[in-house]
Amino acid sequence: MSDASWRPTTAHDALKARADLLRSVRAFFDARGVLEVSTPLLAAHAVSDEHIDAIEVPGHGWLQTSPEYHMKRLLAAGSGPIYQIARAFRDGEAGARHNPEFTLLEWYRPGFDLDALVDECLALLGPLCGAGAERRRFRELFASVTGLDPLTSAAAELAARAEQAGAPAGLSGPQAVDYLMALEVEPALDPALLTVVTDFPGWAAALAQTSEDRDGARVARRFEIYHRGLELANGYQELLDADEQARRFERDNEKRRAAGKRPMTADPYLLAAMRAGLPPCSGVALGLERLQMVLSGAGRIEQVWPFPFGRA
Repeated sequence: MSDASWRPTTAHDALKARADLLRSVRAFFDARGVLEVSTPLLAAHAVSDEHIDAIEVPGHGWLQTSPEYHMKRLLAAGSGPIYQIARAFRDGEAGARHNPEFTLLEWYRPGFDLDALVDECLALLGPLCGAGAERRRFRELFASVTGLDPLTSAAAELAARAEQAGAPAGLSGPQAVDYLMALEVEPALDPALLTVVTDFPGWAAALAQTSEDRDGARVARRFEIYHRGLELANGYQELLDADEQARRFERDNEKRRAAGKRPMTADPYLLAAMRAGLPPCSGVALGLERLQMVLSGAGRIEQVWPFPFGRA
């Protein structure tokens, strides 16, 4: 350990900017009558998503990758609109844009459809970022950059196109689409705008509802918001069907087993809350460090997070 390694990696101005950002966020939701809540960081269950790995605390459970499950339990108990500024933890996520510990702004709006939640996101982000917005359907955006339809192109064709971009061989169709989205489509977005991408492929629904788009294809009722090369927010028209949620948990675990990962026990508390009655709602999670990176022009997360993993 060097003599200077005790020092924070951020300048004092970044600490002040974070405090100002938190004040702005709280003022925004206070003005809209959205209640701030707190939920556990350590709990008995964790997510089953094949792309997200929770950090286990032996004998105690799992550090939470998001406050989603607990916030949905509050919604089912009648909380009304809620938000949280929550610490979240994900194993193996470290780099210029990632740290194993980070901060999520997550909120849920009973009675809001997805378009209403997008509008609220832009009401928050537009003034902060000083940027206009555009909305793009995933299918059309992907095709405009890659020349392929993510929903109807053959898996072999998608995989071959991904390999040209540097992907490993043998990817499935959805894996190839994910790869191309990250490596080619996202960098092609206008950095001056807040870009809202909607109507994701149905296989990417996660905890979102699905529906048919205007072309009759199955799509996920979810959106992501990008700005200056970074994904800032990920929102869902929340799934309400507990039985379908249980089936998705099992499908996630099938994918985890195929990838050589440990399967995760389905959270019985979440499923019980959904069976009791999760109100129709939309929800979104927004990475606060990423937002601060965008606002400050920082290229690395340690410029806005004072003690990254190597110094924590």
